[in-house]
Amino acid sequence: MTENIVTTNGKKSKKLIQVDHLVKYFPVRGGLLQRVLAWVKAVDDVSFFVREGETLGLVGESGCGKTTVGRTMLRLTEPTGGSVKFRDVDVFSLRGNDLKAIRRNMQIIFQDPYASLDPRIPIGESIAEGLTIHRIGSPKERFDIVIQTLRKVGLEDYHARRYPHEFSGGQRQRIGIARALALQPDFIVADEPVSALDVSIQAQVLNILKDLQHEFNLTYLFIAHNLSVVEHISDRVAVMYLGKMVEMSPREELFENPLHPYTQALMSAIPIPDPKIKRERIILPGDVPSPLNPPSGCRFHPRCPVAMDHCAVEEPEFKEVLPDHWVACWRVE
Repeated sequence: MTENIVTTNGKKSKKLIQVDHLVKYFPVRGGLLQRVLAWVKAVDDVSFFVREGETLGLVGESGCGKTTVGRTMLRLTEPTGGSVKFRDVDVFSLRGNDLKAIRRNMQIIFQDPYASLDPRIPIGESIAEGLTIHRIGSPKERFDIVIQTLRKVGLEDYHARRYPHEFSGGQRQRIGIARALALQPDFIVADEPVSALDVSIQAQVLNILKDLQHEFNLTYLFIAHNLSVVEHISDRVAVMYLGKMVEMSPREELFENPLHPYTQALMSAIPIPDPKIKRERIILPGDVPSPLNPPSGCRFHPRCPVAMDHCAVEEPEFKEVLPDHWVACWRVE
């Protein structure tokens, strides 16, 4: 997955983000000298790309490494290996001012709208913090940008003087979106931005994200575990399991024709809003293995309903089996 131009349905589009063989291990320390005893393989050899102006949904069970992928891409967590290229610039090779400059174009909306805001300063100052760090405009110009950004996300001018505890959860998430938007980035990692919100508020925030994407030609990596939300907002969907990418394809194709057994199990859990229609559930046995000691071969094989002997021996390659449809499964091959 190294070419810069990709073709879908006869249309050519350029890659904005290229992730190749991304690895992130966390050390487990113990003993008197705090030596490294083992490694948590949170992200293990993950590759994918994000096209300009699209939303790539990243889904999977809790603990599969979704958030770690997003944070490592932005260098909020330092990588163990691999590369991330933003417009052909290797993000992991940058230092100092070069890294600071590219971060202006790569922002994040954090999952928790309560913990991600400083309770000691008004939200107007929180939104303007990035503008100050990057020395954008005068204090008056920065204030004008803050007000314009607040209006974009459906808040009022006077909200800039209020503190985080004066807002509801949905309003705080809008503030988080405004803070990411203030620097006018090209790429935003949305880390489960609606998981802590009520369903009615979720719809409002999702619609704001879609409207802003159309207005500013934004590119999103949308991390979530709610497949209904992912289906609503994403152009393509990537599925992770235990630190590995198992499937990636356009949204319609993935929801109509999932090829990987894990994806099929996830899809079977989506409720149908019609009591007369029943979907056959695929119940996976056992629990997700520990990333401290993942299974050999395909990591899904201990729970896979169609696993073969070969699945436990050799790991399948994540490759394109249909146009723009990538899968890592021996059965599909």
